[in-house]
Amino acid sequence: MINKHLNWLLASCIGALFFSCQTEAKKEETAIPQKKVSIAEIELGIKDFIAAKTAESNGIFPVKDENHDLKMKLVRVHTEYLSNLGPKRHFACVDLVDESGDVYDVDFFMEGEPEKMTVTETTVHKLNGKPFYSWKQNKEDKTWYRVPLEQSNNSLLGVVEGKDSFEFYYSVQVPALTGPAKMWIPIAESDDFQEVKVLEMKVAGKSKNLDEKVNDNTILYLELGPEDSGKSIEISYAVNRKEKGPYEGITPDPKVYLASNILMPKGGRFEEIAKEALGPKIRDSHLIQARALYDYIIDNMRYMKFGDFGRGDSNYACDTKTGNCTEFHSFFISLARSVDIPSRFAIGASIPSDRNEGGIDGYHCWAEFYADGKWWPVDISEANKYTALATYYFGRHPANRIELSRGRDLQVSPGPASGPINFLAYPYLEIDGKEVKAQSTFSFQRKADS
Repeated sequence: MINKHLNWLLASCIGALFFSCQTEAKKEETAIPQKKVSIAEIELGIKDFIAAKTAESNGIFPVKDENHDLKMKLVRVHTEYLSNLGPKRHFACVDLVDESGDVYDVDFFMEGEPEKMTVTETTVHKLNGKPFYSWKQNKEDKTWYRVPLEQSNNSLLGVVEGKDSFEFYYSVQVPALTGPAKMWIPIAESDDFQEVKVLEMKVAGKSKNLDEKVNDNTILYLELGPEDSGKSIEISYAVNRKEKGPYEGITPDPKVYLASNILMPKGGRFEEIAKEALGPKIRDSHLIQARALYDYIIDNMRYMKFGDFGRGDSNYACDTKTGNCTEFHSFFISLARSVDIPSRFAIGASIPSDRNEGGIDGYHCWAEFYADGKWWPVDISEANKYTALATYYFGRHPANRIELSRGRDLQVSPGPASGPINFLAYPYLEIDGKEVKAQSTFSFQRKADS
């Protein structure tokens, strides 16, 4: 039965799946309320299912569709996407990687009571971040159904235009400590496009705010000890955000916006690639040149969370032509600065557009460049995923975002023993002079009148 459902892909989504999901929504009308299934139960059920099938198949998890016979391994379970599809029916998204390194997002459907759930369907949702279909929630009964990509509007592709209002929750779990530790956390601030108010801040240890002057960031600094082990650090914000378009700005400081960074260098091969990509456009305006570099990266990179991704390493992006949003925008900035286009990096979180509450799948970053007296926002990794929005994302950032920090190689005092902070979205925890990952989660609640 599993293999039968694995054959479903885009073509079947257009017809039968859409109808079947509507049918399920009707059944919900007379259903008796069911016991809520916890995130932990869903995650355990999916992991157990994958482990069992992997053991049966000599160490790989088989996924078949009409074009592929894939041999997969588990990367992670997106439990923040746990949703109700009807009576005793739930789903979560799972990242699986095949032998070639391609990463597939696979939707897992489960049925039954919390203690006795079974996987009934698995369908391939995305390949290297590019979707085959999108999801939409029924406003009346809160169930979800699939929508073919060609029928999806911008809101189903991650975009809220105009304005958005939400609460954003930043949570960090302090690990077990046997000695002193230090932590740095970005603090979101208001600007012309986001109005941010701290609703509550729960910290641990000794704390104070630090000013990072080059990029105008505020960073929360914590000195922790064994007595803080297991404590939760919580920051909640009320955010009113406007869609961001090109905006006027004074001529940027070349010492900052045309400089090399540790993992985001300029010149050398980046200059050669930029000039080759530009061709005769090297004589055109910075605006025309930036669009050519934007298109070059869309055409030549693959969005792939596999390998040494996520550090914003321009050399890694150049060598592999893969990565997540940090690689896409670091590569763009290295190319742009190499031909004297001022540009900058920012990072925060993208708030889901297709639902009004729940978890957020980690950080998201973007870039801006300066041309014709204005800063122009770009989001190249999202444009790479949704080619229909490539024009939108050149000069626009949607309203459903929160910016947490700006810039690279952040220097504060006190700072980490290892030197400048590469960029800051997740907390930077240092123990004995070394960076240690701290468990952190982002979540949100959209205001009812948004």
